[in-house]
Amino acid sequence: MVVASIPKQTWVDALADVPGLRPVLWDLTGTPPDPDIEIVVPPYMGSSQRLTVLAELPGLRAVQLLTAGYEQAVEYLPAGVQLANGAGVHDTSTAELALTLTLAALRGVPEMVKGQLAGSWQRLAGRPSLADRRVLLVGYGAIGRAVARRLSTFEVSLTAVASRPRHGDDLVSRVHGIDDLPELLPEHDVVILIVPLTDSTRRLVDGRFLGALPEGALVVNVARGAVVDTDALQRECAAGRLLAALDVTDPEPLPDGHPLWSTPGVLISPHVGGASTAFEPRALALLRRELAGYAAGDGLSNVVLTGGE
Repeated sequence: MVVASIPKQTWVDALADVPGLRPVLWDLTGTPPDPDIEIVVPPYMGSSQRLTVLAELPGLRAVQLLTAGYEQAVEYLPAGVQLANGAGVHDTSTAELALTLTLAALRGVPEMVKGQLAGSWQRLAGRPSLADRRVLLVGYGAIGRAVARRLSTFEVSLTAVASRPRHGDDLVSRVHGIDDLPELLPEHDVVILIVPLTDSTRRLVDGRFLGALPEGALVVNVARGAVVDTDALQRECAAGRLLAALDVTDPEPLPDGHPLWSTPGVLISPHVGGASTAFEPRALALLRRELAGYAAGDGLSNVVLTGGE
C-alpha cells in the first residue's frame, strides 16, 4: 500500500477509493502523520520553505506538485527523490488570463476603469484590436499551445518559439528556436511569455530584447517574474515606447510603492493565472490519474528531475 500525503481533506476523501493507495491528510506543517509516506503532494499555495520537511521522510520516493513551474522545489528535493510537476492543470486558466490581459491592455480597459471610477467619459476610439496583430508566443509547451488555440480564433498572425526548432502542428506551421528571437522580435506587435524559469530563461527579456520590439508593442508575462528584467521593462513603459501586462513580477509580490504600480501602460494582476475555479477539478483529476498509476507501479507521468542528479 502506497502512503501519500494530500494537503486537503476533501481530496483525501475523493482519493480514498484509489486501489493500492492510502491517502493521509498533511499540509507539510507539524509532524508527518505517517512515517511511511512515500509520495508527497504539497499545498498549491504557500511558502516553498515548507518543503524543508521532505528531508525528514525516510521513505519518500516522489513529490507530485500541483504547479506547472517547479523551480521553487528543486533545492529542497532529497537525493534520489523524483519531482513531478502539475502539467495540464493550469492550461485552461492561464490561457484564459493570457488572453484577458492581452485584450485588456490593447483595448484600454484599465483606462476605462479609471474613467468609470472618476465618472469621466474616456475618448478611447482607435485603440489596437487583437485582430490583425502579429503575436509572438515565447514558450510552446502545453500552456503555450492552449494560448495558441485560443488566439487562433482572433484573426492574428501567430509565431511560436520554443527552446529548439521543430515541425509545426495544427496551430502553427513551424516552431522556431529561441535563437531566432533577434530576427523575430522586430516583426511582432505582441509578445506573450509562457516559458519555465531556468538558468537560460532568467532575464531572457532584457534591455536588448525589449529594444528590438517595435514601438507600441505589448509584452504579456504569464510565465515567471524573473524571466523579465523589471527595471528595463519599467523604463521602456515609462518612456511610452512599450505596453506591458503582467501576471507575475520580480520581485513578487510587488512591493507597495514600486514604480511599476504607477507606470503608464502597465497592467498588473496578482499572479492568478492558474488560480480560478478551473483549478480544483483539474488538480483532482491529475492526482487520481497519477497516484493510481504510481500505486500500480507505473510511476509518475510528469517527472521533471530527480534529486541529486
